[in-house]
Amino acid sequence: MSDLRVTPLNALHKELGAKMVPFAGYEMPVQYPLGVMKEHLHCRAEAGLFDVSHMGQVIIRAPGGYDAAATAFETLVPVNALGLGEGRQRYAMFTNDKGGIEDDLMIANRGDHMFVVVNAACKEADITRMTTGLPECEVTEITDRALLALQGPGAEAALEALVPGVASMTFMDVGVMASDWGELWISRSGYTGEDGYEISVPEDQSEALARALIALDAVEPIGLGARDSLRLEAGLCLYGHDIDSGTTPVEAALTWAIQKVRRNGGARAGGFPGADTILAQLDDGPTRRRVGLRPEGRAPMREGTELYAGAEGGDVIGHVTSGAFGPTLGGPMSMGYVTAGFADDGTTIYGDVRGKRLPATITALPFVPANFKR
Repeated sequence: MSDLRVTPLNALHKELGAKMVPFAGYEMPVQYPLGVMKEHLHCRAEAGLFDVSHMGQVIIRAPGGYDAAATAFETLVPVNALGLGEGRQRYAMFTNDKGGIEDDLMIANRGDHMFVVVNAACKEADITRMTTGLPECEVTEITDRALLALQGPGAEAALEALVPGVASMTFMDVGVMASDWGELWISRSGYTGEDGYEISVPEDQSEALARALIALDAVEPIGLGARDSLRLEAGLCLYGHDIDSGTTPVEAALTWAIQKVRRNGGARAGGFPGADTILAQLDDGPTRRRVGLRPEGRAPMREGTELYAGAEGGDVIGHVTSGAFGPTLGGPMSMGYVTAGFADDGTTIYGDVRGKRLPATITALPFVPANFKR
């Protein structure tokens, strides 16, 4: 793994006994000695600490302040960036001319500028997209800070013990706070379906903060394995699997992220890449749709599993994009795409698992209810 990049917490992961794997160009921990199953359940019951420093952190400034930056940014995304309140965060996605998703991301209004967090595998392309697409703005990648995620019902008490004041934040709030580990950029958000925080910390203080957090009784380090099963139980998309450049936000059932102001009839309708396709799908419906699947029995239907309408014969109606056993759910779960006529909740379809078609039921997402503090 010599060609891989490392995060500032690489040595700590190894000291803690993590199994390291390549992920998005980085050497990352997939699990610790506790194991994926127990790490998953610990995060649901108490609090888990994730290293997400491989993700991209970007600041966008414009001479006219946040409103000018947000107005420009709306030419790249179908979401309402201009209407985002100060101190608030929102999910967004970059789209291409065909309406496909180039990456999903988080944007925050930090008063006089925008703060953006993008996926690790896409960050170089994203920064190029923002630099070339926003010539009126100053786009700066932040390379001297780590990013930690503290997730679970015990996250509030754990972080409040170290950084007083974070308990008053509600879901999708963002703030800048002084601490014993320097200035922290904190959002009350995450990607597990649990209450929690993402914490941008100066790189040279990140290991000390991580050690202080895992020294607390409630907090265990959690690897990529449990992060994947947690986000799948929460019905959240993994870029490159559940969404990609050939998937539109409407097909991906991410229409909740496209506010009325950007839709047909809205004050700032369209004006983003792929608007014609996306707005037409919002009005008329897509031909395929992302759905949740509950396979019968114990066998998971994993990524790539072909889906059929019947137990025998017929054409492929879709495929699975993510699948695993859900430790909290207590059974297998999958997400995938099916043609729209088979996307209603309760519909039974069949997945081809090693040459045998097994039944699965279309199920509303999330598989496990979210636990956000709203």
